Amino acid sequence: MVRRSGIHLLLLFMAGLLQARAADDAAKAGVAIPMPQQFTAAPQPAGDDSPKADPAAVAKWQAMRFGMFIHWGPVSLTGGEIGWSRGNPTPIEEYDNLYKQFNPTNFNADEWVSIAKAAGMKYIVLTTKHMDGFCLWDTKLTDYNIMNTPFKRDVVKELAAACKQQGIEFGAYYCVPDWYNKYWPTTREQGQWGHANVTRENYDLDAYEKYLQGQITELIKNYGPLLTIWNDAGHPNDLTAYGDKRGRATIKLVRSLQPDILINNRTGAGGDYGTPEQHIGEFDMDHPWESCMTVSGHDQWAWGGPGDGVKSTATCLKMLISAAGGDGNVLLNVGPRPDGMIDPAQANLLKEVGAWLAKYGESIYGTRGGPVKPGQWGVSTRKSNRIYLHVFKFDGETLTLPAIPAKITAARLLTGGSVAFKQTDLGITLTVPVASHDEVDTLIALDMDQPAMGIAPLNVPSGSIAFGAGAIASNIYGNQASEYGPQAAFDDDFGTRWATDGGTKQCWIAADLGKPQVVQSIRIKESFGPRVQKFEFQYRAGDEWKTIFTGTTIGGQFEKSFPAVTAQEFRLNILDATDGPTISEIELGEK
Repeated sequence: MVRRSGIHLLLLFMAGLLQARAADDAAKAGVAIPMPQQFTAAPQPAGDDSPKADPAAVAKWQAMRFGMFIHWGPVSLTGGEIGWSRGNPTPIEEYDNLYKQFNPTNFNADEWVSIAKAAGMKYIVLTTKHMDGFCLWDTKLTDYNIMNTPFKRDVVKELAAACKQQGIEFGAYYCVPDWYNKYWPTTREQGQWGHANVTRENYDLDAYEKYLQGQITELIKNYGPLLTIWNDAGHPNDLTAYGDKRGRATIKLVRSLQPDILINNRTGAGGDYGTPEQHIGEFDMDHPWESCMTVSGHDQWAWGGPGDGVKSTATCLKMLISAAGGDGNVLLNVGPRPDGMIDPAQANLLKEVGAWLAKYGESIYGTRGGPVKPGQWGVSTRKSNRIYLHVFKFDGETLTLPAIPAKITAARLLTGGSVAFKQTDLGITLTVPVASHDEVDTLIALDMDQPAMGIAPLNVPSGSIAFGAGAIASNIYGNQASEYGPQAAFDDDFGTRWATDGGTKQCWIAADLGKPQVVQSIRIKESFGPRVQKFEFQYRAGDEWKTIFTGTTIGGQFEKSFPAVTAQEFRLNILDATDGPTISEIELGEK
């Protein structure tokens, strides 16, 4: 306790010195240091009056670990993004009439489900209604649905039946906002995320709530039982406008219709599980979560046209492995073509992911995250008396782990080759010859003399020379320094993060190493990204910052080596971002 308090005092002292130096720099340049914006509370989770999820249903869903997300509708005719392209680049009148041409005669629900099964996916979630308001089922509450297209077939009905026949769970995505519906307060016209939504002069949220509840009732009664209702929102402000009370009513309705159903956290009043989007969630054993990700090479949800491309198999596997190591699920999205087929490039990618799972699925399905927390080295999963180590990076031939309160009885290299281990009171050393390192994931199974779930989560020190550095930043989310301050980016913990206010486009974070040190590599993990679009990495030389290198996006795992620089202070200067940047960890190395 004394040592911890001393470190905290030292950090505060160094932060004070850095803040004074930063203020002096700003004054010399005639620039004001940005002050944090007023904190705005997010909608609160559902209270005690909201029926809770069935723990057995949550555990069953977590054990599945991997599902297919499907974004599809008439918009596929344009190759544009679903919902967001309504108004720009596709004029609203044209977008709203695409359904009159939508005739996906090659749609085959059994084939879609077979592709999901071949990928090793255990459930499917379909966008039954996105923000554009178009419905893929035979709803009786609007004519803007699949039955009024040339196709005239109930896609939700056919897909739900195919899932049931092939043993895949089925869930319904249903968007809370509806830019087509006259009762919703906004309509999409042009621009990007969160911009140019025009408020209608006349709207009626009470009437819209009846519409929403009526449609959700149709989905559960006519196409259930469902695994989940996956609500969505165009912008956080949309849920705030809809209201916590209405969100609670949605949760109560869903539970009354099907007690064991799950509902996500985008209802307006919380829910059963979190939904990190386009990034893998942080390690969390207490709050269930599911990262929704895209296979699209351009991160598009709907079909992006013949030039869209796909991510690599290795990238998708690391998404899945990293999520399981953090105790989360992955909902990996495909965007079928306008003819109704899942693009062969997407289908082939999923087949390759499934081939890996066919060999090593025991380390993913039915596991929990940890006990060793995710890091640059890799992640771990566990079940029964076994820990699975998914190693992405060795130090030469070795991996050193913290000590655990259990005896290792055996170690095996599941991806082929041999592994030697040494266990002492100080830690565990595993040695794997370089020739046996797998390009994607070197998988080691450790058997123990007791259940793995009894081991508390552990960190693997990164060896970063910036660990515990004094840190300051130009912006801290909601001025909550204790939770989102810059020190969280230098604490060797991927579960913490430095965060900035929403809408922040430019900011910086600086570290003081306490004395001049040699630095020639950096690793950065961006959360909620890639938001950073342009940055420079710098060091202080006297009264000025000098740039070591510049970059564009950072993403979930940025690494770069450079000619050695000896300095005491280093800074990540973000020059442009799509929204408030959030950095989980910055590691500086001598090599």
